[in-house]
Amino acid sequence: METLPATGLLSASWLLIALPLAGAAVLLLGGRRTDRWGHLLGTGTVVAAFALGLACTVQLAGLDERSADVDLFTFISTGNLDVGAGLLFDPLSAVFVLLITGVGALIHVYSIGYMAHDPARRRFFAYLNLFVAAMLLLVLGNSYVALYVGWEGVGLASYLLIAFWYTRPAAATAAKKAFIMNRVGDVGLALAIFLMFAQLGTTSYAGVFGEVGLLAGGTVTAMGLLLLLGACGKSGQFPLQAWLPDAMEGPTPVSALIHAATMVTAGVYLIARSAPVFDETPTARTVVLVVGAITLMIGAIVGCAYDDIKKVLAYSTVSQIGYMFLAVGLGPVGYAAGIAHLLAHGFFKAGLFLGAGSVMHAMNDQVDMRRYGGLAKKLPVTFVTFGLGYLALIGFPLLSGWWTKDAIIEAALDRGGASGWLLGGVAVLGAGLTAFYMTRLMLMTFFGRARWEEGVHPHESPPVMTAPMVVLAVGSVLAGFLLVQAFPLQAWLEPVFGEPEEAAHVVAPVTVGLVVFLVMALGIGAAWLFVGRREVPTTAPARVSPVVVAARRGLYADAVNESLFMRPGMWLTRALVWLDNRGVDGVVNGTAAALGGSSSRLGRAQTGFVRSYALGMLGGAVLVAGALVAVTTA
Repeated sequence: METLPATGLLSASWLLIALPLAGAAVLLLGGRRTDRWGHLLGTGTVVAAFALGLACTVQLAGLDERSADVDLFTFISTGNLDVGAGLLFDPLSAVFVLLITGVGALIHVYSIGYMAHDPARRRFFAYLNLFVAAMLLLVLGNSYVALYVGWEGVGLASYLLIAFWYTRPAAATAAKKAFIMNRVGDVGLALAIFLMFAQLGTTSYAGVFGEVGLLAGGTVTAMGLLLLLGACGKSGQFPLQAWLPDAMEGPTPVSALIHAATMVTAGVYLIARSAPVFDETPTARTVVLVVGAITLMIGAIVGCAYDDIKKVLAYSTVSQIGYMFLAVGLGPVGYAAGIAHLLAHGFFKAGLFLGAGSVMHAMNDQVDMRRYGGLAKKLPVTFVTFGLGYLALIGFPLLSGWWTKDAIIEAALDRGGASGWLLGGVAVLGAGLTAFYMTRLMLMTFFGRARWEEGVHPHESPPVMTAPMVVLAVGSVLAGFLLVQAFPLQAWLEPVFGEPEEAAHVVAPVTVGLVVFLVMALGIGAAWLFVGRREVPTTAPARVSPVVVAARRGLYADAVNESLFMRPGMWLTRALVWLDNRGVDGVVNGTAAALGGSSSRLGRAQTGFVRSYALGMLGGAVLVAGALVAVTTA
């Protein structure tokens, strides 16, 4: 795809990043003087960025090439390395810009009410602005180096947001865990960039994609696997998924921002943007498929066992991102389907998290669903908006998830062969489990008898919180239809991914839709049998099956990571510290001590008396004479 210099509003697309970044700078540097209006400034910058992004997208749609490059300045110029700071505004980056700024603006508005009584609200909005700015740089950069700068900025901002209530030990621990596990993935991305420069001499998208076909197969595969490692870290995919549910310790708007519209979608964006690389390596693409399928099931299984409303939604995100990885791992037939599901997911998952925050607001920050019940009548707006998000997530016909998730399942089955049936079967089973755990959440939260703690008086959230929820609920209903039927996303993304191949359906789409609907209905029915018809105890039963125990422990992901990586890493670190202290430092310190002791002892021979020196000279002369005599007689 040819990229032309930007003109008109597109030439000012750098303001998309500058606006929220300036907001963060003013709020952080302005201090308490900005407390009264800081939340308004933070929200205003993101709303302005959304308006500018929408205008740029409209202009982009009118261009023949539908791609514009904005050259800003030289970032690095040393030796053979020449990296320019520039932006690429094309159909793929445009949809991410609209998602990040649009949903991000709604989350900012919601936060005005949710954080109204927090004394550090101004700092919270500064971190939100910093997060949005970093994410926009990530999706707008025209090179892997620019993407990496935004990538690390997102990691920093997420750490600050997850640990916002840092006086809580759980929040501080969760932030550290997220930061460290993300660094593991970041090492993979950094090594991939190093490999690109070493083999191709460039890190720009145009340069890498234009030359990657000339590389050896093993090199391209290594590059693809390293990129995948980076994507797994940021998107919470197997085996780096354990940090994502713990990130729920941050304020609920953070959960919505990280899990719906921004951070967790970065890995999907990385793989989709790197499509020319993965198209050259079937091995790496197959690994993407496997990672997506495994993570899809992990999230769905664990989500069935948790009682914490936010953690159920968190594992739902893990599972849904797995669907997106599965889609983009299918190659050209799945890229558009994966991005469409990502966009639809941004609406209904953000709405669900904001709805969970509204429930917590009404229940004195209680997150245990066993302490809810009967909230449908007390929180009518929250119930309706949350309910629409729930229906969209489980793939109820004609709602957003139905349009996008079924398309992924069809693409997986169309792969054909044993792998196609296996991947399609996993995706269908995941849909049934999604219907089960989300129906369980709905029943435990909004139906049945009230199980509230004493002193709790549920009440609806203020309009500043419910209005964004209503907007997101509308998106939960309409986004899928708009993206698949009204304004096909596949056609919009053709300049990036090329014209898709005509699918030879292994199973008729109508049949796929019917099977998925039946499996979804079974999931709903099972939840009704296990939860709806029974009295929900306020304390989780202790005597449960081994499967439930494993699910409650996240399928032992933390235990595996601790056993395979953390403890061996600690032992290795201790061994290296001991080796450094006793080995390296021991040799250095021992040599210094030996020289010091020797010089001290030799110094004692310097008495300062002439008779001592004369005696020494005499002794030396005697030794020399004796040696000469011995030589001559021999």
